[in-house]
Amino acid sequence: AFAHGLTLLAFAYAYGHVSGTHINPAVTIGVWAAGLIDAGRAVSYIVFQLAGGVLAAVALRVVLGGPESGLGATLLADGVTVGATTVTITPWIGVLLEAILTFMLVNTVLNAGAPGRASEFDGVAVGLVLTACILMGGPLTGASLNPARSLGPAIIADRVDDLWVYFVGPALGGLAAAALWRYVLRPARGKQGRG
Repeated sequence: AFAHGLTLLAFAYAYGHVSGTHINPAVTIGVWAAGLIDAGRAVSYIVFQLAGGVLAAVALRVVLGGPESGLGATLLADGVTVGATTVTITPWIGVLLEAILTFMLVNTVLNAGAPGRASEFDGVAVGLVLTACILMGGPLTGASLNPARSLGPAIIADRVDDLWVYFVGPALGGLAAAALWRYVLRPARGKQGRG
């Protein structure tokens, strides 16, 4: 969790000025739906993000000598013990969890880095929320929150069962965060700025 969060934090500062550090299709979908980038740029980012996820998995396969490790594939937990009960993480529960966690990530991206609100601590906020989401959701779904991160290992390690969960959940979470930002939070900010 900390490795992912710290990497995102570093990338936010290294590449934020170039592309907004778009390394996640769910974030790009959210930023597009919020009206902050055009459709052409969003599609271009998503294509390269997905290709990057596959290339990263190929590199892992070479480094690790094969797909036996799973290459970091995100999988739904077979069962999680909560007290005396074992809870099964079904694909639809996986979609819900990935949507909620991705909502938290994209909500932070939109609000921390919103036009007119950006500060020197935006990367810290985004890195910390990713870390928290992975700590919470990792044991349940692998806490991908990123279709590109799930696609590469799924294809290269041939673990495509339930891959759709890691596309649908994050996309829904990104769209929900964009709707909140665009129709509730952004107008409120505009009113505060004028007063």
